[in-house]
Amino acid sequence: MLSRVADSLFWLGRYTERAENYARFIDVNFNLSLDLPPGIEEQWDPLLQATGGKEQYIELFGEEITRANAILFLGFDERNLNSIYNSVKFARENARIVRESIPKETWEVLNDLHYYVEEAKDKKIWKKEDPKDCFKYIKSQIQLLNGIAYDNVPRTQGWYFSKLGQFLERADKTSRILDVKYHFLLPSLDDVGSPLDFLHWVALLKSVSGFNAYRRIYGIIKPESIVDYLVLNRFFPRSVLFCLQNIEDCLHEISGSKQGYSNMAEKAIGNMRSDLEFADVNDIFNDGLHEYLDNIQLKLNNISDLIYDQYFKIRPNFTEEIQIQE
Repeated sequence: MLSRVADSLFWLGRYTERAENYARFIDVNFNLSLDLPPGIEEQWDPLLQATGGKEQYIELFGEEITRANAILFLGFDERNLNSIYNSVKFARENARIVRESIPKETWEVLNDLHYYVEEAKDKKIWKKEDPKDCFKYIKSQIQLLNGIAYDNVPRTQGWYFSKLGQFLERADKTSRILDVKYHFLLPSLDDVGSPLDFLHWVALLKSVSGFNAYRRIYGIIKPESIVDYLVLNRFFPRSVLFCLQNIEDCLHEISGSKQGYSNMAEKAIGNMRSDLEFADVNDIFNDGLHEYLDNIQLKLNNISDLIYDQYFKIRPNFTEEIQIQE
């Protein structure tokens, strides 16, 4: 497969996953703001921290963080390259480049979603009293894209490059939202174990579409169990370990190597997956949850760089090099 095509499919997977994550984060956070007791500040600051956009937000809007400005910045601001608007726009552009490699229905749904997000941006949806329907629609359309791909795309290299981007993005966002919740959401240590604390942990689980499944498995809302579920559970599709297992599988399918590793990206993901597979939630808390999650994010960034070097980086033509040297 041409590196250009592989690169576009990889980023198509990443950008659609990013847009769906942001839409879910905003939707859940908006609902949480309606449930908070009077006098409790809405939690848009932590969401900006989780998405890595707080510094740019302050540059654009100042120190005060309001609901409208946060939704604008995360959802529809063209200046924020990670906003839903730009993620959908970039996903559509990558899909256009590889239209011959994706189902016709995928292009149609993504094209329609692009125009829907543009219309929501022009109508200033972030100023409405209740913008939830907009974000629910964005989520449902991207889930439709995933369903179309699952049922229609052959399991060739193109499929695995797209899934590779999706699971890298998902692992990163799960680790980030968990990290921010643990460190920034509660206004006071006195709130630990309180109804407010319960609301925040429920919102976190809903942010990764994991609340109902978590309750069936663990029952009681406990920080240790939530960390175990979101980081180390091998069956939950948004846990970090589940994502790493799928990233490793995708890399092996692309290279054709079924054992060990054939390149540095496979070696790095194998080591990382093995570390999490044999980790214990108590060890994670003993070492420090923030430090552990921060290390996960650094390793994911390194793996993304290694994938770029292995598959997407344009290498000089060997024949031309010899002629130049002569």
